[in-house]
Amino acid sequence: MKKGIVDRFENQLVVIEFERGKTEDIPRELVSPNVVPGDVVELHDGIWQPNQSETEERRKKIKELESELFED
Repeated sequence: MKKGIVDRFENQLVVIEFERGKTEDIPRELVSPNVVPGDVVELHDGIWQPNQSETEERRKKIKELESELFED
């Protein structure tokens, strides 16, 4: 299963990162309307859908790293 992370929106394109630094521009109509930048997405039946559990896990890990980085 193909999986990536939504980097950003550019007009009618969604930029998805698949590997560090490797991105693809995906037409907006092929991406679920409830996707936001930072979401982990998977391709299901030709449409990029968010994976909520992986997205939440990723966001939690990022917050932990930020907390370690900015400790007083």
